[in-house]
Amino acid sequence: MLFLSIAVTGSSTGLEELLGADKIAELAATNPLTEVQFRDPRPRLMPRDERLRRLINDAMEALEPTLFVESLYRYEKPAAAGRAEAPQETWTEAERNALYNATLAISSLQGIEYFSASRNRMRTFYETSTVIDDPDTKRPLADPAYATPPKELLIYARQKDLTFGDNIYQYTYYAYPDSLIFIQENISSMTVGPITVVRKNRLRSVVAVIDAGDSLLVYVASMAKAASFPGMNERAGRSFSNRAEAILSWFSRQADDALSK
Repeated sequence: MLFLSIAVTGSSTGLEELLGADKIAELAATNPLTEVQFRDPRPRLMPRDERLRRLINDAMEALEPTLFVESLYRYEKPAAAGRAEAPQETWTEAERNALYNATLAISSLQGIEYFSASRNRMRTFYETSTVIDDPDTKRPLADPAYATPPKELLIYARQKDLTFGDNIYQYTYYAYPDSLIFIQENISSMTVGPITVVRKNRLRSVVAVIDAGDSLLVYVASMAKAASFPGMNERAGRSFSNRAEAILSWFSRQADDALSK
């Protein structure tokens, strides 16, 4: 979980154009914003970005999800990356590329924690997290890095989740002048004990990072066609919501490091 060629310059889109005044006010009061839906879900927090809209719509049509969790977060760029005289200027090529490589660092997800509602305490999200060469051979690889990000990139990862076990995921990264988007898809079935909760290819987690001048707008959407058991939807909804917050915290740390260099 759960979720990025390139023109090197371009104008960033303002927050009001991406969200509207009402959503900006909500985000100012509560950062991040979170929505959990179970029946006939539709995006409620998604920024006004046409590429992102198409990717979300395609994923929803493919899955017909029974669980849809969104989080929206405003990340303020650190002072070292700020533009004191022109705060609305877009990120630089170096900043955008550093952020791209930071999101490619799959190994850095190992050991991150989330709040477990069922246990009422913090718990490890991914016990292990490694890029692999292929879903069949599963040979571990170093995290990839690019001097110039490709327009589209596909990699595989093996991640051991203390809730859903040892699974293989496909990550697809997209790089644009003003945004980075990556999508996680489960290649193996996700189980809790003997119960299959999400069959293979039935989970999508989308993470979009959109440049907004003095800040980054981060949108996370996790959707799944999940098994239905009494109480399972609510439990899964709380779990996915807390996991989304863990991913946002991870991104913040990665962005702090990338943008402060």
